[in-house]
Amino acid sequence: MLLSRIDSLAEALRGRVRLAACPESADRERGSAVLEFVVLGLLLLVPMVYIIITAAQLQGGSFAVVGAADQAAKVYVEAEAPGEGQARARQAAAVAVADFGFDPATLEMSISCSEVCLTPGSFVTVSISVPVPLPLVPSFGGNSSMGVVHSTSTQIVERFG
Repeated sequence: MLLSRIDSLAEALRGRVRLAACPESADRERGSAVLEFVVLGLLLLVPMVYIIITAAQLQGGSFAVVGAADQAAKVYVEAEAPGEGQARARQAAAVAVADFGFDPATLEMSISCSEVCLTPGSFVTVSISVPVPLPLVPSFGGNSSMGVVHSTSTQIVERFG
């Protein structure tokens, strides 16, 4: 009698364990986790990668104009004549912008002086702007820029040369 009760209890437990291990609803959802991971991963990953690339492009443009403005102002104040200073400053800015992968032909540069340019003690201010293109977007009609990054640098012409 005790043995038959143990057998019936063991049989009942085996049935419950089988039901808990493999419910019918699990068969219907088999394999959907991989599909959900791929679809949701792409939906979230692609925009995030694009945002990171765009931020890197903007940061590169910022570094380019800061370096270009600084170098152009330094080169200008070391020149002997304003015409020579203009040419040297444009060349220095073009090299600095090209080092960061931007087209030197697109940069806009303006130079202003506090007094007569290149007189001892005067200030020279160089402003540079560069358009930053959207990544992975072709230019239609020559306009694919997100915006323009701008920087200004001021140098003083030495009093005693």
